[in-house]
Amino acid sequence: MNVQNFGSAPSYTEQVSYDRFELGQILSVYGRFVAAGEWRDYGISALRDRAVFCIFRRAAENPLYRVEKIPALRQRQQLYALIGAEGQVLKRGSTLRSVLAPLERKLIRTLD
Repeated sequence: MNVQNFGSAPSYTEQVSYDRFELGQILSVYGRFVAAGEWRDYGISALRDRAVFCIFRRAAENPLYRVEKIPALRQRQQLYALIGAEGQVLKRGSTLRSVLAPLERKLIRTLD
């Protein structure tokens, strides 16, 4: 009798992603900026160590903002981060609402 070993089952790596509630909060802010004519495109990445929501003025440009969810930093530097176009961290927080607050304030100034 011949027995063949096909190896172990494929290992699936965990990915960090946004849940429905988090995406709802981000897309709410994004939608208001789109309606104001400021933003036109977005991209979502679900990586092994972080989830990233990129906001673009035009599709062919670098992102204006990135909203990142990094579970490894939950205890040290908070779970969420708002990162600007130059890579600078604009805001960190444990709630998505607090991280999106600078964008909310900018929207109010844009509409005035």
